[in-house]
Amino acid sequence: MKYPIDMEITPEVEAFFDEPTNTISYIVKDPTSDACAIIDSVMDLDYAAGRITHVSADLMIDRIRERGLTLEWIIETHVHADHLSAAPYIQQELGGKIGVGEGIMIVQETFGKVFNEGTEFQRDGSQFDALFKDGDTYQVGNMTAFAMFTPGHTPACMVHVMGNAAFTGDTLFMPDGGSARADFPGGDAGVLYDSIMKVLSLPDEMRLFMCHDYGPGGRDIAWETNVAEEKANNIHVGDGKTKEDFVKFRTERDSKLTMPKLIIPSLQVNMRAGEVPTDEDGNPMLKVPINGL
Repeated sequence: MKYPIDMEITPEVEAFFDEPTNTISYIVKDPTSDACAIIDSVMDLDYAAGRITHVSADLMIDRIRERGLTLEWIIETHVHADHLSAAPYIQQELGGKIGVGEGIMIVQETFGKVFNEGTEFQRDGSQFDALFKDGDTYQVGNMTAFAMFTPGHTPACMVHVMGNAAFTGDTLFMPDGGSARADFPGGDAGVLYDSIMKVLSLPDEMRLFMCHDYGPGGRDIAWETNVAEEKANNIHVGDGKTKEDFVKFRTERDSKLTMPKLIIPSLQVNMRAGEVPTDEDGNPMLKVPINGL
């Protein structure tokens, strides 16, 4: 696949860190217009109280309004298992299209069964405005963006590239953070390694923006690096580490990890493009499958 890489375009990238979920969301602005996109938004959930708020999303909405920008896209790099998307709320406030990788249909089929969603739950991705295939392009103002299919963490993972900036989702972490787990349904460590190598085949100067950071070793939270630094220093795949080594390490490590705290609500909401499911009376309601994950 030949991707339309244009390193001459430098979009403005503004990051928003959500401490409860260690998620970084982004506003990405076309340098030659007032158009922008949002990457991986967060909806706030007090799980113990069953209460949803939109403080994190409102920060981004207020910033876009303050700058007089036009929101054209709300991008989900994948179906997150550790935070809820605020995409519908943001769309209601600012407009824009909600986009995700076409692998969402696999995720919907898999977890539609886990959560016993029944036939009324559509498993065709129709909750989203756009389903991206590998190499698909879209416009953010005058800037051409494209999607790279990068499965392994989930079947729907995509890296989105806008000029000299790539948004990696959970495919890759900062060099001292390594890589994401590959043991969720539909995940595969070998496939993840291949996807990471695909990302690292981008130009060395390509800026890489992470979806999560946990401050390994107590360092400050960080979210931007580049391809050259990842190739040289990533603790899981850098400095010539082989696929065999990666699969062995990733498989052993994943077997010891606990499930993300918000995986049950996150999957139900995010596979619906951020909409909260409802009961038969139309009340917002989440399910807890027992021994289903």
